[in-house]
Amino acid sequence: MALNNLRIGARPWAHLTPLGSGVTIGGRAVDFSPLATTPRIWDEPDLDVAETSLSVYVRARAEGDHSITGLPIFVMRGFRQRCILVPADSPLETPADLAGRRVGLTGWPDSGNTWTRELLTNEGVDLDAIEWFLGPLTPDAPQFDRTGGFPVGPNVRTLEVGDGLATALARGQLDAIMTPFMPPGFYTDGSLRTLQRDSQGAEEDYFQQRRYIPGMHLITVKSALLDQQPELAQSLTDAFEAAKVTNARVRNKLQDAFPWHDQELARTAAVFGADWLPYGWPGDQPMVTDFQAALQAQGLLPAPVPDNELFPHPVAPTTSKEYAA
Repeated sequence: MALNNLRIGARPWAHLTPLGSGVTIGGRAVDFSPLATTPRIWDEPDLDVAETSLSVYVRARAEGDHSITGLPIFVMRGFRQRCILVPADSPLETPADLAGRRVGLTGWPDSGNTWTRELLTNEGVDLDAIEWFLGPLTPDAPQFDRTGGFPVGPNVRTLEVGDGLATALARGQLDAIMTPFMPPGFYTDGSLRTLQRDSQGAEEDYFQQRRYIPGMHLITVKSALLDQQPELAQSLTDAFEAAKVTNARVRNKLQDAFPWHDQELARTAAVFGADWLPYGWPGDQPMVTDFQAALQAQGLLPAPVPDNELFPHPVAPTTSKEYAA
């Protein structure tokens, strides 16, 4: 009897789009849905597999919810030094300079913001002494509870409905903002800059110390499906790897993303090796350990979840040598 189609939902990352090209995974045809926002697989009856926030997943497991199982397929990674923005004429230059300042951010328990706050604590900044303001990056962004349901201290406030972090920064209400994506005009009007003027250099230093690029989102699967077909864990890992390699081959031939595409690829390979987006375990163990420590230090996790509970289905690490090169 034919197996039901495997329904996968994720944002339309370029390295995932080949999954929508008639592939099969574990004997199942794939229905790939490119989504505008990160899905919450717990609330999605029409999805079997989905991109999921690492923070949400870890905290669910910590609370004893095993209905969703994560795989070490981190489809969203990114350094956080570039995510702290200040006005172009700001005197602030380093994460330590944010001590006691007014800082806006797009969500309190978010994976990316957890990593970004860790940059501050690594420099001895007391997070409780900062005035935090939660809100959307721009007024037209979706409005929702950005505390994530967590009780927050008196130093954490929410912007007025209809306001945005970028506009609050422009009018001087904030000293800095933390955002995963750049506001309109960032690349062209020169009104904002990264806190660390050489954010790329700071990120390279971070990589040399940590040997990973922080992961924010991973692939999760409904546990009942893996119970029925445990070999699907490795099949998914292999399929996501194949999609990544397919995308790289097309990208490297059709170099129209930006004028210096080939030079940037060469620099990326020189710094990070052939694959800056590796999948599998135990390669990501140090990164996940550091992330759980940051969650715990920031009061978002009572205790780390053991590795075998986070990733109960062992999968072989990928061996791609083609993503960056």
